[in-house]
Amino acid sequence: QLAESGGGLVQPGGSLRLSCAASGVTLDNYAIGWFRQAPGKEREGVSSRMRNNGDTYYADSVKGRFTISRDIAKNTLYLQMNNLKSEATAVYYCAADPRPISPWYDVRQWHYWGQGTQVTVSS
Repeated sequence: QLAESGGGLVQPGGSLRLSCAASGVTLDNYAIGWFRQAPGKEREGVSSRMRNNGDTYYADSVKGRFTISRDIAKNTLYLQMNNLKSEATAVYYCAADPRPISPWYDVRQWHYWGQGTQVTVSS
């Protein structure tokens, strides 16, 4: 199971750190990722880290502002989000899969999903 936390209301330009605690899966052995879904839109990839080579990927819209990381000891995945913009408002989901995922942003290939946490960027 994956359980996200850390969402909330933040002003434009602010920061949030999302967490995703894993149980029953060892994140070190999985590809891990963050996705988001805004109202009326399809779920889209935000960032991921592959298991096999440790490569990380980011959507163009978040490059330089978001950072994916993990704490192996805590079996937890993080997404640090800085300089948030209103278009970042969405439900954010973490995902995991034991296989390499290509392309990383293909939501259909990811097997394990959390329940999501709401992020609202508004003044």
